Amino acid sequence: MRKLAREFGIDLAQVSGSGRRGRIVKEDLHSYSRQRLQGAPATTTGSGLPTVPDVDFSQYGPVEVEARSRLDQVTAKNMTRSWLNVPHVTQFDGADITDLESFRASMKQEAERRGGKLTPMPFVLKACAVALAAHPKLKSSIQADGTELVYKDYCHIGMAVDTPAGLVVPVLRDVDKKGVWEIAEEMQALAAKARDKKLTPAQMQGGVFTISSLGGIGGEGFTPIVNTPEVAILGVSRLEMKPVWNGEAFQPRKVMPLSLSYDHRVVNGGDAGRFLTDLVALLADVRRIIL
Repeated sequence: MRKLAREFGIDLAQVSGSGRRGRIVKEDLHSYSRQRLQGAPATTTGSGLPTVPDVDFSQYGPVEVEARSRLDQVTAKNMTRSWLNVPHVTQFDGADITDLESFRASMKQEAERRGGKLTPMPFVLKACAVALAAHPKLKSSIQADGTELVYKDYCHIGMAVDTPAGLVVPVLRDVDKKGVWEIAEEMQALAAKARDKKLTPAQMQGGVFTISSLGGIGGEGFTPIVNTPEVAILGVSRLEMKPVWNGEAFQPRKVMPLSLSYDHRVVNGGDAGRFLTDLVALLADVRRIIL
């Protein structure tokens, strides 16, 4: 009985015995455990992990306390749920977009005539749509019991937008059916709505894949958290000029760092590696997108 109590983490002095002469029996330990669980205060998170205790930081110096926005709180809960439930793996690669950047520069005047600008992101969105069509597992979802995968015949891609109120992810519909100009216009319109807090719930639902870009901020790479129930997310970092060996000499090339995080219950390393390889090839030569 003492061994069982140690396994349960029970102090026998706290248990009332129901056996002969007050002796503690196995049923007493089970009963005590149930009572302790039912009456236990909320000292853990839903995952069963211990909470981090609050600290009175004012004892060390002046502080300011600011209430978090509802959006920030919802995002934190979603990220925690995804991190605790999804076995994450992140793979890294770099796309040589030197030729893409030259082509984009040549389209500057046309972009101005259209009343906007053409960034690398519409090309990344379109390339992802093409790569996802070739690798449909990366836009699937796993059922809660883990027995089935849901494959989607549509391609709505989420685009993480950093706003003053917090992170939001508007979803671009049917990216696979749209051209780069249309994607660019829709992307700019959704980003503006996100910053103005005018996105509707429907405009943030239905994504099969998400892209999070820090290219305009900096950094060589990061590990984005999967936006469940999606099974993969692409992180895009700051464009870098790097020496690349062409077989005869090193040449300066513009390389875009990519980070692909995925749910390892669904996507394995081979799946992710093939997807990234195809994506890198599409970005290196955007003519492949129309093939």
